[in-house]
This record gives sequence, C-alpha cells and structure tokens, in this order.
Amino acid sequence: MRCAIMQPTYLPWSGYFNLIANVDVFIFLDDVQYEKGEWQNRNRILYNSKIHWLTVPVRHNSLSQKIYTVLIDSTKNWRKKHRLTLEYAYKNHPFGLDVLDVILPIINDERITQLATFNRTLTLSIADALGIASSKLFTNSSELKLEGARTERLVKMCEYFGCNEYISPVGAKCYLEKDGDFQKSAVRLTFQDFTPSYYPQKNQDTFVSHLSIVDVVANIGWSKSRDYIIYGK
Repeated sequence: MRCAIMQPTYLPWSGYFNLIANVDVFIFLDDVQYEKGEWQNRNRILYNSKIHWLTVPVRHNSLSQKIYTVLIDSTKNWRKKHRLTLEYAYKNHPFGLDVLDVILPIINDERITQLATFNRTLTLSIADALGIASSKLFTNSSELKLEGARTERLVKMCEYFGCNEYISPVGAKCYLEKDGDFQKSAVRLTFQDFTPSYYPQKNQDTFVSHLSIVDVVANIGWSKSRDYIIYGK
C-alpha cells in the first residue's frame, strides 16, 4: 500500500496528479500552517501566451492559522474574474471546453467557503475526469487527529492506513532524510520520479512547463493527459 500526503492546492500542476495516480491512499495535509504566497490559493496558466497567476483571495487571520480554517474572501468578485480569465485563455483550445465544464461549476459555487474544501473538490473532480480517482482512498489530515513532529506525523499517517511505502516529492528529500523517522519505521520512503515533458500548447512558440493541469488538459484532452501524468509524456 502506497501513500502520498500533500497540502491542498488550487488547480494543481501535473506532478500533483502523478502522485495521486501512483498511490492507494492520498491525504490532504490541511492542518498545517497556512502560508501566504504559496500554492494553496494560487496557480499559473497561460494567458495571451504569457504566464498568468490565478489567485483566490482569502481571509487570513494569523500566522499560525491552519489551512482548513482559512476562509475564501467572498467580498471580492474573484469567481467571475477567474471564470472569464479561464474562458478567454482556454475556450478555443482543442479540449478547452472539456476542462472548463469540469472546473467552472466548482469555481462558481459560492456555497464553498473554505479554501481547503474548495481545493479538494476541484482536485477530486479533475482526478475523476482523468480516470485516476477510483479505488483510491482520499482523506484530510485534520480528520485523523494524529500528533507528532513533521516527519514523525507523516509516518503515523501511513501506519494508520496500513501503508508500507510513502512517496514524496523530491523537494522534501533533505528534511525527510535529515529527520530520520522513516528510517526508524517499517514504512519505506521513496521519491517521486516525474519530469514534465513537452506537450503542444496552442499559440505558444516556446514550451512553458509546471503550469496548472488545466493547461495540459485544454491542449491534449483528458485521455492523453492521463498518460502524461502517469508516464510524463
């Protein structure tokens, strides 16, 4: 049994979905400190052939605030702005309407007021459309009530679900190996092997990688995007 644990992210990039595709249990790490300016409330798309940031405004009350307590700032007219931006950017792409049909109803849903819930709903809907969500267990770390320091707690989450392997993004390698908690446990620590490769981008002369999964699907469709996130091509 394999496990991955990631913070809930707004319209994640393809590598995020590569992790989902390669595990049996995926845990949204929603009870750690919210960090302003990170991927929790923003991501990148191509707009007029340039990188454009989409940012969800939030009501961030304190430096120690947990992600699952962060509320979307409903006083801002961001939903309409994101919808119009995404439509302008992608509706004329080969598969633009296919991806917009999945994400826009969620973006427009004013009943979703918590950032973590909003991100999770979008991520699960995209994962389902990619065909990688079935037979997997998804949960939030805030529901598990497990204590411990950063890496110790990750081990406990894996053990809670009977997972014997934890797959981590390469960026976390230094601190995971330094902490040493996985080496002391029966849970094997492995690192994600995913490098995004070229895919055709409409009206783009130079390939831009590490964009939201929206860009991938809009250009090559759900089926080829599934192969892309699993095999990197």
